[in-house]
Amino acid sequence: MPLIDPLIGIIGLVTLTIAASYGVLALVAVLVWRAQKAPKDASRRPPVTILKPLCGAEPGLYQNLRSFCQQDYPEFQIVFGVSDPADPALSVVERLVAEFPSLPIDVVINPQQHGSNRKVSSLINMLPAARHDILAMADSDAFVGPDYLATVTAPLQNPTIGLVTCIYHGVPTRHLWSRLGAMYINEWYVPSVLLSWLFGHERYVSGQTVCIRRDSLEAIGGLQVIANHLADDYQLGERVRGLGLRIVLSPYVPEAEHHEPNFDLLARHEIRWMSTIRVLRPRSFRFIFLTFSLPLAILGITLSAAGPKFPAAASLFCITVVARLGLHFAHRLRGDRPVLADCWLLPARDLLICWVWCRSFFNSRITWRGSEFDLDADGVMHRVLANAQT
Repeated sequence: MPLIDPLIGIIGLVTLTIAASYGVLALVAVLVWRAQKAPKDASRRPPVTILKPLCGAEPGLYQNLRSFCQQDYPEFQIVFGVSDPADPALSVVERLVAEFPSLPIDVVINPQQHGSNRKVSSLINMLPAARHDILAMADSDAFVGPDYLATVTAPLQNPTIGLVTCIYHGVPTRHLWSRLGAMYINEWYVPSVLLSWLFGHERYVSGQTVCIRRDSLEAIGGLQVIANHLADDYQLGERVRGLGLRIVLSPYVPEAEHHEPNFDLLARHEIRWMSTIRVLRPRSFRFIFLTFSLPLAILGITLSAAGPKFPAAASLFCITVVARLGLHFAHRLRGDRPVLADCWLLPARDLLICWVWCRSFFNSRITWRGSEFDLDADGVMHRVLANAQT
């Protein structure tokens, strides 16, 4: 026993060191990102087509889509796409067409499915209506300012750059579960992405915004090659990299509304996202718990109580807590919501992400837009038929 207690204390100290190191580095990455200056606007602005696949009249849809109609850009077209002629999103589009009569807006209604990924299928159906060779694909829940289009498309003027993408800021609706969902994005997912960016990683692609030239898209075989993949954005980026072209993370940060009315929907979404990471990074995924700084620090301080170096452990624990609070407040300082509104949710949020991570190890079935899919080892989705569930 005399050797066991110091050993447990050392393990606790190592655990705390990892937790504190990650927390501090993640906070530094976020602060460096926020401190960078946006590049000067390019003088040449080629015409752009914005592709917007829609499915349902989600909260805030009108305001989100309207923000794309108000771009400070000389020539652009918007193509909206739905698979169902009775989709309630069409009434929102009709309102925008009437409000912006001089803006080229096209609507594609096509139920044809080209694969199990419905979003990609809709984009494939929309592409023939695109008039321009610079394509900006953006999710329906994104809200942007008038400088968005100029900022995110400017890097494509460099022929060595094949794709431009963005991180995004989650804005919750009033529901408690929506607030927890936005914290997942803003305080764990985005800081993890920015930490990789800080160390030169250039493989991140988010479906919130994907800008690409038409010739690059055709060179990889079009969107058809990713029509069955869950992580369609990642797969698109890998194929663009295969052409020898770079991926650029734009300094522009769109807002994305998070609407999670209950725990079940929140859990399904986060398990789906975590399962995506597991498929993309099967080896490193088992070590993702090292990024859960606060739960890791709590484990470390508990183990360190048995060792002789508890003061050092307490210092590392305090550093971890301060860094975690820094990640919580960093994205709120310029927001409209009260800075302290969700501080009390921090323990629940961090414990929940541990549960989601553990749960995803035993999950190969995801729910997306009301349908269930089995996910294979390559990230390909296979539709679960109704009679197969019984």
